[in-house]
Amino acid sequence: MENMNKSIRYTESRPFKDYIILFRTNFLSVILIIILCTGISVYYAVSKLSIYESTASFKISKPQNNILSGSATSDFQSFVDDRFISTEIEIIKSRSIRNLVAEAIVDSLKYGFNPSDFYLIVRHKNAKDGMPGNLYSTKQISNIIGSVVTIVQRRGIDIVDIKVESPSANEAAFIANCYANEYANFNLDVNRKILTDVKDFLFTEAREKQNELTQSEDSLSRFQAQKGVISLDAQSSNLITQLSTFEAQRDNVKIDLLTTTRSLNQLKEEIKKQDPKIAQYLESLATQDYYQELQNGIAKMEVTRDLAQMDKSGANNSLISEYNKKINSLKENLNSKLDLVKSGIYANNPEQIKDLSSKIFDTEIKIQSLTIQLSELNNLVDKYESQFNKMPKTSIEYAQLERKRESDEKLYSLLEDKYQEAKINELSQPGNVIMIDQGVIPTMPSKPNRPLIVLIGFLIGTGLAFSFVYIKNSFDNTIKTPEDIEKRNLNVLAWIPKIEGITSRESKEFEFIIAKKPDIIPSEAFKALRTRIQYSKIGQDALKTILITSAAPGEGKTFVTLNLAGSFALLGKKTLLVDVDLRKPRIHTVFKSNKHPGVIDYLFNQAPIDEVIRPTEIDNLYYIASGTIPPNPSEMLASKDMQDFIKELRNRFDIVLFDSPPVVAVTDSEILSSLVDATILVVSSESTNSDLMEKAADLIKTGSNTFIGAVLNNFTFKNGYGSYYKYYYYYSSPENGRKEKELKGQFKRPLA
Repeated sequence: MENMNKSIRYTESRPFKDYIILFRTNFLSVILIIILCTGISVYYAVSKLSIYESTASFKISKPQNNILSGSATSDFQSFVDDRFISTEIEIIKSRSIRNLVAEAIVDSLKYGFNPSDFYLIVRHKNAKDGMPGNLYSTKQISNIIGSVVTIVQRRGIDIVDIKVESPSANEAAFIANCYANEYANFNLDVNRKILTDVKDFLFTEAREKQNELTQSEDSLSRFQAQKGVISLDAQSSNLITQLSTFEAQRDNVKIDLLTTTRSLNQLKEEIKKQDPKIAQYLESLATQDYYQELQNGIAKMEVTRDLAQMDKSGANNSLISEYNKKINSLKENLNSKLDLVKSGIYANNPEQIKDLSSKIFDTEIKIQSLTIQLSELNNLVDKYESQFNKMPKTSIEYAQLERKRESDEKLYSLLEDKYQEAKINELSQPGNVIMIDQGVIPTMPSKPNRPLIVLIGFLIGTGLAFSFVYIKNSFDNTIKTPEDIEKRNLNVLAWIPKIEGITSRESKEFEFIIAKKPDIIPSEAFKALRTRIQYSKIGQDALKTILITSAAPGEGKTFVTLNLAGSFALLGKKTLLVDVDLRKPRIHTVFKSNKHPGVIDYLFNQAPIDEVIRPTEIDNLYYIASGTIPPNPSEMLASKDMQDFIKELRNRFDIVLFDSPPVVAVTDSEILSSLVDATILVVSSESTNSDLMEKAADLIKTGSNTFIGAVLNNFTFKNGYGSYYKYYYYYSSPENGRKEKELKGQFKRPLA
């Protein structure tokens, strides 16, 4: 229990050192993994194609607030703005915009370009679908653009960036600018759509009236030439002028009505996409009797004013001024009523619907007004038409031709003026896109971030290395340090440092290390083991017969037994080393002798005891070989003769050490453990499985109570805590310092 508490205390107080131990133990593997991952990242960073990024930026203005909007909708404004910008971004990303950009790119480069300035949109030598230096098709360029262009909104503001990445700096800037310009043009076309439609309609009408005017003038000229009529009288000329003026005004109103109706239809189509019912509701409001009554009054007053303006003498100037005041008063009254209605309609509508609704309602009112004006002008023209028909018959044909010419001339002039006005309106209509920055040719690549890639590779390598160490340690159930033994509630008598070379055939002489190098750390470890065994029991119950075994073959039990025997002999104890590993005996090979006569020969009475006991080159150290290998080793070791043999050896020697076979493999060690004073289990660091060690200890404890602890063999200081150094004593004199340096050539691990 004390050992268990000690092991728990070590584990809790030194967790970080455990990881340091793992790192040091697997240092080479860790370094190799880190170097490999870092090397791969360096190769990837160096071989990765440089990517340049160019950004074109523009501001997208939000939908304009209606003048009737109030604080009730202010909280909704931010949502409307974000939705509007998001919608525009999706439009920018659309295939139709990409196709426009692709067409613009092809048009810009169709007269020649330098293929070295481009990478993505130009076929290269390794391309299978074309010759190098040729542009891809418009469709292919459109698809390429979709993969290299990123459209993002800057956080919190209405600026949108078009980012283009390409291995060519020139190409990145070129595509970014083309993309931005084409979207700006597209946006401008959308904003001017209604005005453009009106302009085109007026242009067509003006050209038609120009042709009609030409025909009217030709007809009048031919009539004059044939009939010899040069002019009409003053009264007829004045009547024709007035009639043609009102006809021109009527036709002008018709043109206005047509253009306004076309605009209204477009606005209705747009609002139907958002709210189909509101267009019908607005139309019903605009046609209410109250508004029509006001508009009728305005139209009649304007016709009366126009009649007064026909008098060029100036006598009606005061009357005309009075008419204008009344007309303005009626218009103000109408506008105030319309404003009240609009404020009620739009109070709870979103900004975009509110703006469209305002335009639709105003257009509906304008159409009603134009319809009333047209009706009044038709009545006025009919009135003058009746006067015209009362002219002398000889003058009517000429008058008709003159009337047609003047009417066509005035209408053409009005249409031409309206066309020029519409053209100016179209050109003056701005889009809601304002360019902020053109894409510039980058001087440095944006990707890859080579230092970052190398750093990430190093970090990944470090993580993989430590993961490898951790996983390896998790699956590695071998004993590594003395603490690993103590955690299994086993007493640790000593730990023997690892000495490279003692297992090689050409270095067998170093196996008996305590005889060859008695003043080095491994020899001191055996002396420490000797001391702890001596003080395990003192007095009359002092340990004299000691069994050395292991859990499995190859764990160094013979090496430990041999050197432990040597350490007792150096102390002056008469020591005997007995080889009872009857399966694979090795003691005789260490002393370069035959294995018989030995233990089995004595038990079979084929050799006396004095003959089987052999001296060694070390004073006080003797050994007995295994002898002839019997067919039944376990029965021989369990015999009464073996018990008597051990008693005889106790009487003859101070210390008797038995080198036995592995306890898990065969039952020999279990039998012998009950016949000796103490049993020691040899455990090999990084070799012995912890479960196997526990099983071996349990087998020894089951057969007897002689188990006194374990010896950790092949223990590498590097794998344990630095504090283990203090448990080993070695001389610090200059002479021993030189010896230590000499041994560095013989031992792989440097001595502490």
